[in-house]
Amino acid sequence: MDKTTSGWLNGFLGVLIFSGSLPATRVAVVDFDPVFLTAARGAIAGLLALALLLAFRQKRPAHGDLLPLVVVAISVVVGFPLLTALALKHVSSAHSIVFIGLLPLSTAIFGVLRGGERPRPAFWLFSCLGSALVAGFAMAQGFTASPVGDLLMLAAIVICGLGYAEGAALSRRLGGWQVICWALVLSLPVMGALSLFTMPATLSGIGGPAWIGLAYVSLFSMLIGFVFWYRGLAQGGTATVGQLQLLQPFFGLMLAAGLLHEAVSWPMIAVAAAVALCVAGARRFAR
Repeated sequence: MDKTTSGWLNGFLGVLIFSGSLPATRVAVVDFDPVFLTAARGAIAGLLALALLLAFRQKRPAHGDLLPLVVVAISVVVGFPLLTALALKHVSSAHSIVFIGLLPLSTAIFGVLRGGERPRPAFWLFSCLGSALVAGFAMAQGFTASPVGDLLMLAAIVICGLGYAEGAALSRRLGGWQVICWALVLSLPVMGALSLFTMPATLSGIGGPAWIGLAYVSLFSMLIGFVFWYRGLAQGGTATVGQLQLLQPFFGLMLAAGLLHEAVSWPMIAVAAAVALCVAGARRFAR
């Protein structure tokens, strides 16, 4: 398997795993405070990451890699989980998932700024078209219903795109799973302390679905998904493989409908199908 194909395969597996993040977060914030959920998922994943680094005797990152790792930690360990958890207090997971269609454009822009990638003009056409479809749908369906939730989701998309691009560049030097593990370990002292500080006074009222949601976002969304995702971005290119995120709303909407019984309208499905075509077009003209 050539490097580009491997990159797309790893990226696709990462997107599949991430597709469950927003539905799982939606379930978890029913019983957990968003700040506690963010801190707890980071602390749990950080402890697992520390164990992995010690088990495989990984060398410490070079001094020049510390600042980029801090950016990754702030972006994908703290920023995106916290902003989405807060947003999901105002909007449904089905609604928030549609915003994920904007993430490929954000990732591509930061991939150019931070990674020096230069996709062809036609690539930007398909990327912008897919993002415009998603943004237009979100604004038409529910922007006025909860502007706070939508603005939080937009902020999450921007900061996440930065974290993806920065992590992809680091993955070429450190390796995909090492990047997310070091970012988690760097944030572990703060996330651990914050999780203890914001822990609910009693856990007796926490339902089973909330615990399952916490487990999913801690293990899969915060760690395992990034192993595949950062490797895919490093192998196939941040801007190009990042377009796979346009498929994430489709998978996420299916999960939201099947597991949470949330309403999924035909316009939602139509947008998801249209952006899937944009992914194919972006891949065709990526280089």
